[in-house]
Amino acid sequence: MQASNLLKLDTRASKRSNMLLEQSLAKPRRDKVSLGAFAFLFAEIIRYSQNRVLGIQDLEAKLNELGKRVGVRVFELLMWREKNVHRETRVLPTLMFINTVVWRALFDKQADSLGHSTENDDEYMITDNEPSILKYISVPKEMASFSPGAFLAGVVEAIVEGCQCPARVTSHLVPADGMPLKTVILLKFSQEVMEREKRLETTK
Repeated sequence: MQASNLLKLDTRASKRSNMLLEQSLAKPRRDKVSLGAFAFLFAEIIRYSQNRVLGIQDLEAKLNELGKRVGVRVFELLMWREKNVHRETRVLPTLMFINTVVWRALFDKQADSLGHSTENDDEYMITDNEPSILKYISVPKEMASFSPGAFLAGVVEAIVEGCQCPARVTSHLVPADGMPLKTVILLKFSQEVMEREKRLETTK
């Protein structure tokens, strides 16, 4: 009797799995993963990574690498799904694509701001005042320099590379009044990218 019940349950699970696999990638799913479930998964990713590194820099590098893996897949999916979006190869359109399309796809909102450094032409900033994936992450005092947003930096780095605008991308936790999780993603584009931008500007 118990074996029969288990067989029925297994059949139902198999049907649900088949329905999931048969869904079209071209259409966004209406059902969404709950914030609590996603935050729990992200917290476990941090815990798992922390047990396999020697320090904060190694931990951030690990999260960055995981973020890159996600970013590659997000970029491929959006290029397939967003019919009105083409692959950008210029710096500013690429940043606007990340600031709006990518952020909406991942977090159901666009990033709070996109800025350009007044000191270095090759540096840009994407700011999220309350990143949803960090909502339930508490950084202990002894790890005050740790930025869990390194995962987001990895996602962004993979996407700018996919747009042929490679950059060094880092995440910085910048708490402000009423915004304890405010995170700034800093992008420093390679010299080759900036030289290409100057050439394209002069040929307009």
